[in-house]
This record gives sequence, structure tokens and C-alpha cells, in this order.
Amino acid sequence: MPLQTFRYAACGGGNTLLNIFLFYIFHNYVYDKQVVDLGFYALEPYTAAFLSAFVITFPIGFYLSMYVVFPGATLRRRVQLFRYFLVVIGCIILNYIFLKIFVEAFGWYPTPSLMLTAVIVVAFSYLSQRHFSFSQKDRG
Repeated sequence: MPLQTFRYAACGGGNTLLNIFLFYIFHNYVYDKQVVDLGFYALEPYTAAFLSAFVITFPIGFYLSMYVVFPGATLRRRVQLFRYFLVVIGCIILNYIFLKIFVEAFGWYPTPSLMLTAVIVVAFSYLSQRHFSFSQKDRG
């Protein structure tokens, strides 16, 4: 296994586990499996938990990717951050779609649904981050 792939698996896996743990805590204890009424919009508890966990794991994931997984990336940091953000938005959309399908259409529990969703989205995320967010210019 290439070192970069191992680093991505270790950092991404750790951040994903943190995300799942935070999701579980937010869903079951912070929001107590209740609808979160924002006044102008009501969020399902699993959606609120997902967004809450994201606010914590997004910056952690970016810094791990930038400094540990793809340290040789030649793009400016703000470009990396913007591209990373775009890929993460794509991942959020995929996560949201899969969570909706698994929880509402299939009737599965939210936490295992998030775990399966994470497995599906990882391949998209790795390829996108490697070839888009943290790409390296050809030095030849």
C-alpha cells in the first residue's frame, strides 16, 4: 500500500470515526432524537447531528489532509481550502442523500446508516482530494 494511501486511510479513518462518534452523541444526547426547530426551518435530528459533527470534523480533516496526507501539494492554501470545501460539499450532498434513503426509505437506524454512507463516500473523497484539492503540479 502506498504511504499516501495509508496516511489517507489513517487520518480519514480517524476523522470518520470521530464524526460517527460525534454524530451519535449529538443525535442521541444533545438533540435527544427530537426535531430541531430553528424557527424558520425544522431539521430532522439526524440531519442536525450530521451538521453539528461536520462543524467540528471539517477543519480537522482539512489540516490532516494538508499537513499529513498531501504535504507535497503545490497549490496555495486558500486554493486548497476552497477545493477541499467543494469536495466536502459534494460529500455532504452524497451523505445527505444516502442518509435520507437509508433512514427514511429503508427504515434503518441512523448510526449504522451513517456508517454505511461513510464507506460509500470514502472512495469519492479520496480520489477527489488527491486529484483536485491537493494536486501536485508536474515537476518534469
